[in-house]
Amino acid sequence: MKNRFYCVLIMLIALFSCKKEEIRIKLATTTSTENSGLLHFLLPHFEKETNIKVDVIAVGTGKALKLGENGDVDVVLVHARSLEDTFVEKGFGVNRKDVMFNDFVLVGEDKGYFKAVKDISECFTLISTNQLDFISRGDNSGTHVKELEIWNKTGIKPQGTWYKEIGQGMEQALTMADAISGITLTDRGTYLAMKNNVKISILFQGDENLNNPYGVIAVNPEKWPSTQYKESMKFINWLTSKKGQTLISEYKVNGEQLFFPSNVTK
Repeated sequence: MKNRFYCVLIMLIALFSCKKEEIRIKLATTTSTENSGLLHFLLPHFEKETNIKVDVIAVGTGKALKLGENGDVDVVLVHARSLEDTFVEKGFGVNRKDVMFNDFVLVGEDKGYFKAVKDISECFTLISTNQLDFISRGDNSGTHVKELEIWNKTGIKPQGTWYKEIGQGMEQALTMADAISGITLTDRGTYLAMKNNVKISILFQGDENLNNPYGVIAVNPEKWPSTQYKESMKFINWLTSKKGQTLISEYKVNGEQLFFPSNVTK
């Protein structure tokens, strides 16, 4: 009887001492949320509150959505509304919600070309006319999609040695623009995060066509049953809650706010 008691006791101790299996979700997101440092700030708060670990895969928006299409991730956080809508319409994603926004800015070495311009389309026309070195991400990211929208609006098809498609992320595009005294389109957050490491400055900003909204979408569990849908919705609801939105508004680099929450009243 005594031996039986000790056996049960040992089993109970072993049971309660076993480490609880860690719940993890995979988040495909843009290089801007990673490079800006925003996720490094936000995720520890979410993980502490929910005990859900978030594994981040930072790529361009197009690649992030492709990971979602293939069921390789559980949730996506991106910034190209046209691509996001297509992703949902085709049944790859569900429960899209607005999260935050910032804007795009044109950066480069100031040579006086853009002092009197009124909109971003005029800037792009001047770049083409004067064949100023322009660095395009060329990676189907949200920034690249926005850039192509602007070129399309001008009616110009960029080509020639001045137009350099690099197929890389925002940090690489900014670094190259800085190295060759060129110009690039960037999200404000990544530029501010790198501002102290580059000499290029903001050449044009403020056009409403440069607005940059971000959305979060759960990968459709009906299409990919293996995804962590319940945990992904916890992340989405937390990110769009008053707590998550407030934290987004509090994140700053060198005293400057990088992202603005879509709804702080939730």
